[in-house]
Amino acid sequence: MINIKSACLGEFGNNCYLLTDAESGKSALIDCTDASEEMLALIGDANLEYILLTHGHFDHIGGVKEISDNFGAKIVIGKQDADMLTSGKLSLAAFCGEHHDTCHAHITVSEGDVISLGSTEIKVMETPGHTKGGVCYIADQVIFTGDTLFFCSCGRTDFPGGSFSEIKNSLQRLAALNGDYRVYPGHDRATTLAFERQNNPYMS
Repeated sequence: MINIKSACLGEFGNNCYLLTDAESGKSALIDCTDASEEMLALIGDANLEYILLTHGHFDHIGGVKEISDNFGAKIVIGKQDADMLTSGKLSLAAFCGEHHDTCHAHITVSEGDVISLGSTEIKVMETPGHTKGGVCYIADQVIFTGDTLFFCSCGRTDFPGGSFSEIKNSLQRLAALNGDYRVYPGHDRATTLAFERQNNPYMS
């Protein structure tokens, strides 16, 4: 069983999530917009094992170095986005006039990898399109979709590394998953996979 807390942070309205394995009490942070008081309040006294990054854009990684250093949490990111942690140009921070604290991933992940969080298995699904190395994290009946799938929409594809054909393929692979899932995106409201299959124009 997992417990999920969320906070909407930063000027771009980023959703960050604290996923906790109920049995062990171990936690993972999904995306890390900043290291603000709101972020620290979200983490609280959690036993933070991992920071799981859905992709490498600056608004999803802005606080990752400080939070990792402070809590001893391992930084996890899709293999093809790992270099974005090391460069304000690649993360688009420089393009938007934002500060970027460079760092390196402790773990890079690919399709089918599994991260163990206590008794919870978090499966990695590669979903390129918004970035080359974008991933979704699946645990129980929940998917953290980053900027791949939004409520009735999807991530933009006009940044470097973006591809509309790739994100369409990623959305079709998500739609093909068996059963229903609660969807927690990187921006906007939570939704369900069943609703998106029926109503999201980019999933058709």
